[in-house]
Amino acid sequence: MSSVATIHVALGERSYDVVVGSGLVADAGRHLKPVLARPAVAIVTDANVAKLHLPALQAALTRDGIAVAATVVLPPGEATKDVPYLMQVLDELLAARIERTDTVLALGGGVIGDLTGFAASVLRRGVAVAQIPTSLLAQVDASIGGKTGIDTRFGKNLIGTFHQPRIVLADVGVLGTLPQRELLAGYAEVVKYGLLGDARFFDWLETNGASVMQGDAAARTYAVLASARMKAEIVAGDERESGRRALLNLGHTFGHALEAELGYDNRLLHGEAVACGMVMAFDLSVRMGLCPAPDAERVRRHLRAVGLPAGLPGEAPDGGWNPRRLLEHMRQDKKVSGGTLTFILVRGIGKSFVSREVTEADVLSVLDSVLLAA
Repeated sequence: MSSVATIHVALGERSYDVVVGSGLVADAGRHLKPVLARPAVAIVTDANVAKLHLPALQAALTRDGIAVAATVVLPPGEATKDVPYLMQVLDELLAARIERTDTVLALGGGVIGDLTGFAASVLRRGVAVAQIPTSLLAQVDASIGGKTGIDTRFGKNLIGTFHQPRIVLADVGVLGTLPQRELLAGYAEVVKYGLLGDARFFDWLETNGASVMQGDAAARTYAVLASARMKAEIVAGDERESGRRALLNLGHTFGHALEAELGYDNRLLHGEAVACGMVMAFDLSVRMGLCPAPDAERVRRHLRAVGLPAGLPGEAPDGGWNPRRLLEHMRQDKKVSGGTLTFILVRGIGKSFVSREVTEADVLSVLDSVLLAA
């Protein structure tokens, strides 16, 4: 077992630790046992993750005397984050007689983490959840902060709750089993932390991003730790996203619209959409006279250097991209207030802020320019 680092998410009685290191899945029982009300859990995962990591987790739990009352295995992919699969999870957990004092373990990426967290939050009016994220995106973002939810035809995560986990075990070693595309999608969320509030971290990524992607263990661990620390600090100061936490949505208003237009299918992963959205957010900020154009070009250049999209996705919906349809998706964004669009804009790399001063004409102008460049 290699050394681990612990990041504390300070939320009073809802506080918990994010543990980062290698070998945590195989040693999960030791870390979980102190936070369980009783030694009984259920596991929710997807078919891909189950093949790779479920046996090691089950063995670790058994070794530490933790009973597994149920194991729910779902199909992989964003399409699983919907009402039918939520009901399947709830039905199987109820059939296994999961009690209020039991804990549900989310073993997987952001889809499994969001769906399982939501199921736990409503099962018997709330049972505990622990997150064991197996994707880079989930380790640096989705597993921390207690946001849960499912998608609808109106948009991403429009049905959900805040339900903090008891613990997060981020096993950096399992990232070596990810397909390159999934790893890249997670890397977009790592870049986000540099862009929204830590310019020095973005400087580090420009130098070391290739090492993160190529499997350098020290670089990957540093990237996860730096991102998780920033997420934990932001969540501790703004649990319900009434202020600074909204900055974590940099690129997401544009990105979610792209995902919705493509029907949340495998043509565009969430992190790929966020990469596109961050470029658009920087372009919008430049267009509004807020951000130096060279900063936007640095972002575009770095994303392209690691292999992420830096404009519109390569895949297009039937009939092509339509700026007004994308704008309609944005009107369903959770940050809309009084019918006014809310965007995370920037004054430069590491200098993000919330703006409600963006007009629809501004948005359409950026989308039109992206289309012309495509």
